Amino acid sequence: MANSKFEYVKQFEQMQNLLPNTYIVVRIDGKGFHKFTKYYDFQKPNDEQGLKLMSFSACVVMETFPDIQIAYGQSDEFSFVLKKDSELYCRRSDKIATCICSTFTSIYTLNFEKFMKKPLKFPYVPIFDARCVCYPDLQNIRDYLSWRQVDCHINNLYNTCFWGLVQKGMNKQEAEKTLAGTNAGDKNELLFSRLQKNYNNEPEIFKKGTTIIRHPTNEKINLKVELDVDSQEQQKLNKKQKKKLKYKELNQQELNQLPNQQKEDLQVQEFYLDIIKDNFWIENKTYILL
Repeated sequence: MANSKFEYVKQFEQMQNLLPNTYIVVRIDGKGFHKFTKYYDFQKPNDEQGLKLMSFSACVVMETFPDIQIAYGQSDEFSFVLKKDSELYCRRSDKIATCICSTFTSIYTLNFEKFMKKPLKFPYVPIFDARCVCYPDLQNIRDYLSWRQVDCHINNLYNTCFWGLVQKGMNKQEAEKTLAGTNAGDKNELLFSRLQKNYNNEPEIFKKGTTIIRHPTNEKINLKVELDVDSQEQQKLNKKQKKKLKYKELNQQELNQLPNQQKEDLQVQEFYLDIIKDNFWIENKTYILL
C-alpha cells in the first residue's frame, strides 16, 4: 500500500488473533435455508442430493486448506477443525472464517445445478455465515463433534416422524401436536406402528451426518494391461501398483513413520458413522489431528 496522508485510517482496524496452541473450529451455517430449500423444492425430511452437495463443497474446502484435519456436517451446517499448531492467516479470526466460508459458498453455488438439476435464481441464492471457536484439547473437540452428531440424530428422528405424518395427510399443526412431549422411544414406535417404517433402516447419512477425514484411498488399480501399452508404461503401472499395495498393508504404527511424500497419498474421503464412541478415534488416530 502506498504511503499517503490517508493511511492513518488503518489504525481503526481491529484484528482478533485466535489463541495459540488451540484447535480452531470453523462452523458454517446456512442463512434462511428454510425459505431457500422450500423454493427449490428440496425433498423432506432429507434431500440426499442436497446433503451430497454440502459434503462435496466441504471436501473441496478440505483440499484447499490442508490445515483442516476433520470436518463434520449435517443439514445446512458444516464444522471444520484446524490443527493446533495451524498458522493459517496468522490465526486471524476474520480471515480464517471469511476465506473458508466464501470457498464453501462458491463451490456450493457453482455446483448447485449439477447436483439439484435446476438453476439458481436471484434472490434465492445460498448464503452461509461462519464463526471461529478455539478449543484447548482433543477431548473438547470430541465433545463438540459429539454435540453436533447428537443434534443430527435428534433433529432427524423428529423430522422423519413429522414429515411422515404430513405426507400421510396431517397438517403441520396436527403433526406438531402429535409429537409434542414424545421421547425417542415414542417416536420410534410411531414410525413403526403408524408409518410402517423402521428408523434403523434409514440411510446412515441421514442419521449420523457426514464425517470427512484424510484416509488411505480404497481405489484399486486394474492389474490387467492392454496389449497396446508399451513396456515403459507397463513398468510405470506396475511400480504404482506395488506402491499402493505396500501402502495398504501398513499398520497404524508404520504409517506414523511414513515419509511426507507417502503421507500425501491420503485422500479426502466421506464417512457416515458414529463419531461419539471411541472406535472411530482409535481406528483413525493416525490420520486425525496430527
